[in-house]
Amino acid sequence: MLILASQSPRRRALLSMLGLPFQIHTADIDEAMNPLLPPEEEVMRVSEAKARAVAKAHPADLILSADTIVVVDGTVLGKPHDPAEAKAMLRRLSGRCHTVMTAFCLFKDGQADVHLEETHLRFKPLSQAEIDAYVATGSPLDKAGAYGIQDQAAIFVEAMDGDYYNVMGLPLCALVKCLRRRGVAVLGAVEP
Repeated sequence: MLILASQSPRRRALLSMLGLPFQIHTADIDEAMNPLLPPEEEVMRVSEAKARAVAKAHPADLILSADTIVVVDGTVLGKPHDPAEAKAMLRRLSGRCHTVMTAFCLFKDGQADVHLEETHLRFKPLSQAEIDAYVATGSPLDKAGAYGIQDQAAIFVEAMDGDYYNVMGLPLCALVKCLRRRGVAVLGAVEP
């Protein structure tokens, strides 16, 4: 059985697109990242920790976990704690480039395959009215970097280089390659 170790409704929807049966079991771990370490190492560490935690209760299953962060100028922007923090994050991203990093982990039989995907985006300059109106929707409060590319914030994105679904929290192309290597058939195909 494939288990998704995530509470994210976006990851649930993206994994459902693949047509694979799966269950959801979340991990209760400390997701705090060390700001002194490289963000890519930390997001990979957290993703693997989630998978290992869920695997303890489901040792025979294939566990999929993921963690997504937004990085600007080497600083990680996690989920905002309140509307004021969401507005500050959006002001910081306004008119600038940033990177979305998602690390996912496939874990089974003590073996962890951890993959890091990066997508580079540039936001248009945002007016304070746009920021206020977007934050008032409530959408930014449960998303890294205080925005969701799949909602109204789509109009903020001037350019993108990389996997769109990575920005949503699960890079599907890379994930399918890894699942197929593990012998999971997706659209009738597995890796040789």
